[in-house]
Amino acid sequence: MNGIIGKKLGMTSVFAEDGRNIPVTVIDASPNVVTQVKDEEKDGYASLQLAFQDRKAKNVSQAMQGHFKKAGTTPKSKLVEFDMTDLDKNLGDTISVDELFEEGDKVNVVGTTKGKGFQGVVKRHGFHGVGDATHGQHNRQRAPGAIGACATPSKVVKGMKMGGRTGTDRVKTKNLEVVKIFADKHLILIKGCVPGHKGAYVIVESRR
Repeated sequence: MNGIIGKKLGMTSVFAEDGRNIPVTVIDASPNVVTQVKDEEKDGYASLQLAFQDRKAKNVSQAMQGHFKKAGTTPKSKLVEFDMTDLDKNLGDTISVDELFEEGDKVNVVGTTKGKGFQGVVKRHGFHGVGDATHGQHNRQRAPGAIGACATPSKVVKGMKMGGRTGTDRVKTKNLEVVKIFADKHLILIKGCVPGHKGAYVIVESRR
């Protein structure tokens, strides 16, 4: 599957030709560099490893510095493999957003959701709480209620919805529409929202 690495810049809106106001997510899809070309004979499968966004050399191990030097590029922050055997690319070549996508295309976006920390059942699972504050209920509006039976099975069943860490999950949002591509600025506008905070890395995959 073809794809490119980008960075979420935030959300805005654009007007369609019929006057509709469309909410879009702006993604910085600066040219990705091919840092490794894998083939069936040597690696057992064919793929392209792409790298995105420059990084200070002091923050990269010497082994990775050699890896990037072999590709003739500066150290990068993010590396992802794509099954892009249909593209004729060599080591050190770049891939721009307008090579892979066109306006109106459908794409999948992979990212890591915002971290919410430790949350209760109301925010984490949408519970409504035990009930009203009447009839003896005291400070129970956001409580989970009973979590298990007594004698049988005498334990809390695994997978019970309870409080806990929320967010920071890898999520793929499917079938989003490419509204606009600014090839000169390396920006892609995707309809709706995509997972992640501002500045988070995202992977835009083609559905063609």
